[in-house]
Amino acid sequence: MITKKVTVTNATGLHLRPAGMLCETAMKYSSKITFKTDNNYEANAKSVLSVLGACVKPGEDITITCDGADEEAAIADIIKSIESGLGE
Repeated sequence: MITKKVTVTNATGLHLRPAGMLCETAMKYSSKITFKTDNNYEANAKSVLSVLGACVKPGEDITITCDGADEEAAIADIIKSIESGLGE
């Protein structure tokens, strides 16, 4: 299991389009991928509704956890996607 903290750089936070892009990236991996917000809401990164339910605002830190056979590649790709702004 790997856990890393990242700041959401997208100017609008994780609204529908960036949430969908995050889920699309997460779905490429077999690992369980979740994240926690500052207020301890835990979201499944492979579920758009779960990601939207987290109400992540721009500049907010989230802690990503990947657990599985491809966890290292998964966390690297997820963090890269978030830091690049998720197609903003």
